[in-house]
Amino acid sequence: METPIPVAYLRWIALLPLVGAAINGLAGALVQRVAGKRAISAIACTPAVLSFALSVRAFLQLRALEPEARALVDRVLPWIQLGDLRVEIAFAVDPLSVVLALVVTGVGGLIHFYSIGYMHEDRAYWRYFAYLNLFLFAMLTLVLGENLLLFFVGWEGVGLCSYALIGFWYSDLEKAAAGTKAFLVNRIGDFGFVLGILLLFWALAGAGHPTLSFGEIARSAHLLAGKQLWGVDVPTLVALLFFIGATGKSAQIPLYVWLPDAMAGPTPVSALIHAATMVTAGVYMIARLNAIYSMAPFALGVVAAVGAATAVFAATIGLAQNDIKKVLAYSTVSQLGYMFLAMGVGAYAAGIFHLVTHAFFKACLFLGSGSVIHALGGEQDMRKMGGLRRHMPITFWTFLASTLAIAGIPPTAGFFSKDEILWRAFSSPHGSSGLWLLGTIGAALTAFYMFRQVFLVFFGECRADPHVREHLHESPPIMTYPLIVLAALALAGGFVGVPGALGGSNALAEFLSPVLGGHGAHAAHAESRALEIGFMATSVAVAALGIGLAVLVYYRGVLRPEVFSEIAGGRLYRLVYHKYYVDEIYEATFVRGTLWLSRLCSAFDRYVIDFLVDGSARLTAAVSWLHGLFDNYVIDGIVNRVADATIGFGNRFRRLQMGSINGYLYVAVIGVVAVMIARLL
Repeated sequence: METPIPVAYLRWIALLPLVGAAINGLAGALVQRVAGKRAISAIACTPAVLSFALSVRAFLQLRALEPEARALVDRVLPWIQLGDLRVEIAFAVDPLSVVLALVVTGVGGLIHFYSIGYMHEDRAYWRYFAYLNLFLFAMLTLVLGENLLLFFVGWEGVGLCSYALIGFWYSDLEKAAAGTKAFLVNRIGDFGFVLGILLLFWALAGAGHPTLSFGEIARSAHLLAGKQLWGVDVPTLVALLFFIGATGKSAQIPLYVWLPDAMAGPTPVSALIHAATMVTAGVYMIARLNAIYSMAPFALGVVAAVGAATAVFAATIGLAQNDIKKVLAYSTVSQLGYMFLAMGVGAYAAGIFHLVTHAFFKACLFLGSGSVIHALGGEQDMRKMGGLRRHMPITFWTFLASTLAIAGIPPTAGFFSKDEILWRAFSSPHGSSGLWLLGTIGAALTAFYMFRQVFLVFFGECRADPHVREHLHESPPIMTYPLIVLAALALAGGFVGVPGALGGSNALAEFLSPVLGGHGAHAAHAESRALEIGFMATSVAVAALGIGLAVLVYYRGVLRPEVFSEIAGGRLYRLVYHKYYVDEIYEATFVRGTLWLSRLCSAFDRYVIDFLVDGSARLTAAVSWLHGLFDNYVIDGIVNRVADATIGFGNRFRRLQMGSINGYLYVAVIGVVAVMIARLL
């Protein structure tokens, strides 16, 4: 008899951070006052470490199973029972979710430790870590949720937590507005996401399989073939609606505008949101629903086109930004574009591979920028930096390592994952040379603006204020150790996905193949290996070209930056510097249009609806007044007159029965006379 596989611990991967959030959120102020900030740190970081350990256990447990049996479900309790629909609160791990869980808990845990040093002087230390734990819980719920409804709870949870963390310093109106902007823009995408859930459930229920379970959706997706709504194939419509949600959560055109403003939050928050959690939710969602997307080639084309356009569009904006975190923010938008490009060409495993490597080098870059900002007393303008490599060697070398990774220089992690995407963008049945070209252009731009950042921040003479220069120092170990770990992963993490063209087996794609099917593993056929290596060489060459140009302009000074900024009279530079005026366009159209519409609705309510309601009230009052008059002077008058007459007659007839003999005689005489008269007539 086989021993049952233990799965009850899976729920604690997500619930342990919730416990930490509850303790710090409810009693954190008291704990911080009585026991100090170390107690807050322990309460917050311990759940993150334990969740990572449980994720490792789940990974090892899956590895021990046969590939087709790699799925474990921890069913906590029933949630919704409605007709044939059964929804449970259940947490599931399979190769896809366990990879994301490792990234979320691993990178998220390092960010927790880094935050101890970065936020140590903040008075709301306890509140920060409560939000951070809650964010981790929401993301793990999203990743481990066994069904779409629980996934949606996590999806909305990370949106709520991002609002709280981005606007953490809410007394600053600009930072509070950034949090509100992130929340509202995500609600736009979430509207499409909710419609996608409803349409998918409706379609599956119509096919006789009412379910929201991811496993059942994957097995029942073929039942949607041929179904149409409004003349559009249901799988296509469902995929597009879900992608609308992904454009909001994962910052793709046109809903990317919230992500650069998210830099208003503490730098560790930027690392958490941009690297390992919220922004990757849309990529994970498409991978999880790959059975639906594989049935919708048009939707895949839209995903690929938007991803490629976003990759290049955001990269061009990054060329001209001077805020150290804004450069990294647009870099994140661009790298997310690469992930969606991979998803759009059906290379789901390649997209997840880049998600993982991006988590390593982008978290390191953001935390490295936080180390720089910490040393400079809050300064974020790269034009006021320079020469920091001598004062901050650990930050410099880890930042440089991650910059090499994001630029795609071999053999870093970014080289393997980005080149896999570019190759699949060209060679996949859903790919094209145009998509490959856009991706390659984005790679060249990325290498240029990232090394521009390195040279402006770490090389040359220090341009900081004299008082700041006197106090330059390396960050404390609690901040530099996470940088070292992440930099090592950025350099070596790509070896889990070495392609067959370079003699590897792409172990990550092989591990993911039970979930992603034939779209997971990428077989490098002998006849295509030479071509693939040629494309790798091309991407490395364009990256080297971008780096070389950055060296000439910002390191050696052979070329002045003005040579480029003065092209077309400076109009092109101003266009890029001002981010193509997209925020201004949105402000002038959608924001002001919405405000105008709300004012119009308010005026309509005040002058039309209120007029009708108030007029109806006044008319009712007037009619009531007339009714009152009629009742008082007509109805009551008649009733009162009848009553008075009755009383009068009664008073008179009453005298006949008062015991008076004279009265009786009068009545008798009158009666006799009346009878006599009647007989005579």
